[in-house]
Amino acid sequence: MHESKDFYTSLAMAIMGPRSLSYSCTPESSLRNASASLCTTSSKVIHSRNSKDGFIGSFCQLRGSFSLKSLELRTPQKWSSRIFRLNVKADSDFYNMLGVSRNSSKAEIKTSYRKLARQYHPDVNKDPGAEAKFKDISNAYEVLSDDDKRSIYDTYGEAGLKGVGAGGDSMYGSPFDLFEAFFESMGDMDGIGGMGGLGGMGSSRKRRAHGPDEQHELQIEFLEAIFGVNKDIVVSRLDLCNTCDGSGNKPGTKPKKCNRCGGKGQIVSSTRTPFGDFRQIFPCNTCGGVGQSTTPCNLCKGEGRARKKKTVKVQVPAGVESGNRLRVRAEGSVGKRGGPPGDLMVSLYVRPDPQLSRDGSNILYTCKISYIDAIKGTCVKVPTVDGNSDLRIPAGTQPGTTLVMARKGAPVLGQPNIRGDQLVRIQVDIPRHLSSQERELIEQLSELSHAQPVNVR
Repeated sequence: MHESKDFYTSLAMAIMGPRSLSYSCTPESSLRNASASLCTTSSKVIHSRNSKDGFIGSFCQLRGSFSLKSLELRTPQKWSSRIFRLNVKADSDFYNMLGVSRNSSKAEIKTSYRKLARQYHPDVNKDPGAEAKFKDISNAYEVLSDDDKRSIYDTYGEAGLKGVGAGGDSMYGSPFDLFEAFFESMGDMDGIGGMGGLGGMGSSRKRRAHGPDEQHELQIEFLEAIFGVNKDIVVSRLDLCNTCDGSGNKPGTKPKKCNRCGGKGQIVSSTRTPFGDFRQIFPCNTCGGVGQSTTPCNLCKGEGRARKKKTVKVQVPAGVESGNRLRVRAEGSVGKRGGPPGDLMVSLYVRPDPQLSRDGSNILYTCKISYIDAIKGTCVKVPTVDGNSDLRIPAGTQPGTTLVMARKGAPVLGQPNIRGDQLVRIQVDIPRHLSSQERELIEQLSELSHAQPVNVR
């Protein structure tokens, strides 16, 4: 007999089925004359000291009676170093999860699931482990409520369901879809445990998709962009149809459950491949994914919405610039058949100011002064976003010098208490023509400073 890790793996899978396991062993370990102990969830220990056939037979008799957690094979004492262990992940007990016995009826299982689903739904139970518990009981109910899956589970355990689309991903797409399908079939969709009809989750989100965002351009003045402003704008958007109140149904008619998808709005297609089951979930093409067949409204053609104009208030924050976009929540078009509205996206355009310009949070301004003022210094009034302010220009200021007026700039977007500066660039105006008196004075000045004659035209 070839003894290796692969051999012991095959042995464990023959004993316990295709379960997840990990092991550590010595390749030289031998089953001949081996002494073995099997630890079960009930802590009962069973020994076998027989030959290889008797040893395997003992374990095979235990398959249907115990949930195995660990298996240890130990050779006789003289080979004490030759020991290996198999650690086996215990399967979940779906019956225990739902708090029912193995011979419970479908009605008892359904009643138990209903109670537990209400108790552990994440919208009601905010405990950290509630959502995981909710998913576990949903998975257990999906198996035990199906006669075929329950039979497989009773015979082979959870591992036997791996190839039939259970014990893992739900055929409903998520536990929340199963939850809604269950209570919808019982006519108990409203007021479930105080959730107000699922609280807008589950397949309700799929059936009533959000409406599209609407786009709008808004022009504002320079100072409005600096300090912010509130504007009323008129937008054209899709709103609830007045004839059918957004249901999309012709008045006087009632929707019927779609026969093809059973009201779920989705079709589940499962294909078995050598690599496992390949499952696809796509909207039902009979009902368009809404789960219902209806007689459409004559005005909105079944969409439940029509284009209307509405005045919307827009709050423009301080510090915005051209190209910024504002999002106004839930002021876009509504979704089909009463779906929640999208958002209103407002693109801003700031009209330029004739005197001031902007670089981020800094305001830019160019100040012209005479060459005389540049030489001797002066004080001038300059425009700012706060109004006219005095600016002292020191003597000897050179052309192109930039003076800083602190905290006279624009607020930082999102931080209105922080403002930039106003940067004033000095432009010295040198005259092109001089009177005879001015020329004489400049020449005198040139002689006093022992400078070269001023070249004037």
